[in-house]
Amino acid sequence: MAPRSRQRRHKKPPSSVTPMVVTPPTVVTSVPLTLSKPDPSIDALGFFSLDNNVPGLSQLILQKLNMKSYEEYKLVLDGGASVSGFGFGCLQEMFQKMEDTFRFCAHCRALPSGLSDSKVLRQCKRCRNVYYCGPECQRSDWPEHRKVCQELRLVAVDRLMEWLLVTGAFVLPSGPWPCLAEVVQGWDTWFSMRCLQLDATLDAVLGSHAMTTLWANVRRPKPDPDVLQGSLKRLLTDALSRPLTLGLGLRALGIDVGKTGGSTVHVVGASHVETFLTHPGDYDELGYMFPGHLGLCVIMVGIDVCAGLTQSTSTSPLEPGTVQLSGHRGLYHDFWEEQVETGQIAHPDLVVAFHPGFHASPDLMEAWLPTLLLLRDYEIPTLITVYSHQELAASLQILVDLDTHITAYGANPFASLKPEEVYSNPNKQPVYCNAYYIMFLGSSCQLDKKQLEEKVDGEV
Repeated sequence: MAPRSRQRRHKKPPSSVTPMVVTPPTVVTSVPLTLSKPDPSIDALGFFSLDNNVPGLSQLILQKLNMKSYEEYKLVLDGGASVSGFGFGCLQEMFQKMEDTFRFCAHCRALPSGLSDSKVLRQCKRCRNVYYCGPECQRSDWPEHRKVCQELRLVAVDRLMEWLLVTGAFVLPSGPWPCLAEVVQGWDTWFSMRCLQLDATLDAVLGSHAMTTLWANVRRPKPDPDVLQGSLKRLLTDALSRPLTLGLGLRALGIDVGKTGGSTVHVVGASHVETFLTHPGDYDELGYMFPGHLGLCVIMVGIDVCAGLTQSTSTSPLEPGTVQLSGHRGLYHDFWEEQVETGQIAHPDLVVAFHPGFHASPDLMEAWLPTLLLLRDYEIPTLITVYSHQELAASLQILVDLDTHITAYGANPFASLKPEEVYSNPNKQPVYCNAYYIMFLGSSCQLDKKQLEEKVDGEV
């Protein structure tokens, strides 16, 4: 058990859980500091906050996806209903309806339903990603939009190309690494290592029937091959960023993956982002990062973990060289008491939280506090990721205030290269999944607040 003097601070968050809804493909949503519906789910809070920037956007999304309620869409994300249950008559209708969920004026925030008969929303011809209700709004918005227009062109292409991953038409290159793992320090060396295999994979996808079908149904010109190839590479980094970031944590924190019985990683605060349409083989790249490992068990824990991931209840040793992926729906400190302390689940060698967001609102901080204190008090090696330098500074300050011992932080060499748009505020600078990391172990941070601020300011 944790030391009694600190264990009392492991306060549980409110028990009510509000259903979570997001629109595929996943988008980054800014979360306001004050929300009317507190919930430990950052996905739910993000969805509810859409209407703060664009009133009525959440209902428009549900309408275009043929959904009557948050609960109905959550059922699909949780694996309780087929994705085909959206009820679209054909691919062209599906792509059109999904694009319609992005239709609002980027300047005045007007939705199609709020426009007069003489007005219609038109795309920016450069990026094909944002809409305007008229020339006046477009001209007024240009000083801000010009800063991100080029990046948003990539967002618009990637949003469509992700369909190839969903359908399985784009299978990521895989297999043992042909070079020493220590040499692969980031994407440059990873791409160099996979060069021949990757080229063959991309060429096959570019010339596939699935690619032809995709662009025949999206009602926009098909980009040049080099643009499509660049998109596939960005999507590849987005899919592999999580397993390789886990590997970064195992390597940097000195976790022995060669121990008898294998090693266990807990991904806490996991949601549909980490678990929707996730298959066991998706984390094979983590195993290739550690040739000779004696088994790696990755358990996703969170209130929004999709039902498709098998619940993990086995305590049998892992098979050497294999990566086992499973899920558990619930709050982590409850999972710890019910599964880890009772010996049903192995004690974690590493805990990872992808974009926990506890810096974003008091409600999320309250929900995360029991887990953060548990990780600190049990001295569990922990890695968290954030989207931006601003989030890095805010999260570091919170961890310092909690007296955690921060061992390392900085830019993640395996950050996704796919730009993520802030859904309801598209002209905000795009961010990148797992852009920065923070590692901590135990308590008694060695940096005081002033030293920390100076170091963070000097990072970028």
